Amino acid sequence: MTAAAEMSALEARVGHYYKMDQPYLVGREKVREYARAVQDYHPVHWDVDAAAELGYSGLVAPLTFTSTPAMACNRRMFEEVVVGYDTYMQTEEVFEQHRPIVAGDELEIDVELTSVRKIAGRDLITVTNTFTDTAGERVHTLHTTVVGVTAEDVDPAIKGAVQKAMMHDMNILDIGESDGAYHKTVRPEGEVRIASPGDRAPATPSFDAVQVGDELPVHHTRLSRGDLVNYAGVAGDANPIHWDEGIAKFAGLPDVIAHGMLTMGLGAGFASTWSGDPGAVTRFAVRLSAPAVVPAAEGADIEFSGRIKSLDPETRSGVVIVGAKSGGRKIFGLATLGVRFS
Repeated sequence: MTAAAEMSALEARVGHYYKMDQPYLVGREKVREYARAVQDYHPVHWDVDAAAELGYSGLVAPLTFTSTPAMACNRRMFEEVVVGYDTYMQTEEVFEQHRPIVAGDELEIDVELTSVRKIAGRDLITVTNTFTDTAGERVHTLHTTVVGVTAEDVDPAIKGAVQKAMMHDMNILDIGESDGAYHKTVRPEGEVRIASPGDRAPATPSFDAVQVGDELPVHHTRLSRGDLVNYAGVAGDANPIHWDEGIAKFAGLPDVIAHGMLTMGLGAGFASTWSGDPGAVTRFAVRLSAPAVVPAAEGADIEFSGRIKSLDPETRSGVVIVGAKSGGRKIFGLATLGVRFS
């Protein structure tokens, strides 16, 4: 089959949908574990009383927390539906927080192939996860866009090296090869109810006190190899380019690199520390441009900065541009964060 025919066959699968069999229970210690992994020490992620003071019923999950259960849920999509690739490279992530997720939430998670397109000779695939609470309201939507990488772009020797380094029941290069007969399932028809943020007043700066062009204080975050290993375990991201120097260089990288999702988590924490209220964020969209390289001896320094891009007086909200640099290179090509002001 030609590349064009394969692309057309995959495009026909857009809309493929499934729901996870079991709901995901947001545990208090899982919230703290993830917050530690992304170095987000805002009190609402750690202290029940601090969360209650801001009007939350439990510890608030960091904005990018949903990426962890989503990764496990998406595995079937990339094993059985999005076939024809040897591996994938993350390029863009969009988090839509309809209302904050808190410890104790029981969430139904579904997965949908929402887009397949070719841009500049690259195959871009977008998978969307939606998180629905027991009241039937969608509380969070996550869009993940990856580039499909084919066998011709992967050195065959890497496969053997990766297999030796991976956990016994994981193989990130053994995907997209399902031999089973394909049957498309689509989202059932019905009303989609989006959760509202509620009447709780956000603990953010007053809308009247901020202006377009205001800059956020620059913040530096340090990453070590230990941080990468810890995040890999917490998030379930088993790719050895994040902890094995030999395989990273085998793959053409200068050294071990930080997870893209880890840098996004750090960026979200940087912004919420400035705003004062992680639950006031409505949307966080990040396009990755370069990885953060993390050498074994000195680690990596990531510099975060921000600037208010726009303000909407009708909704008392604004958009902040978040910048991230490491080793003199921009690791966020474009990152924007929507926030509600008090």
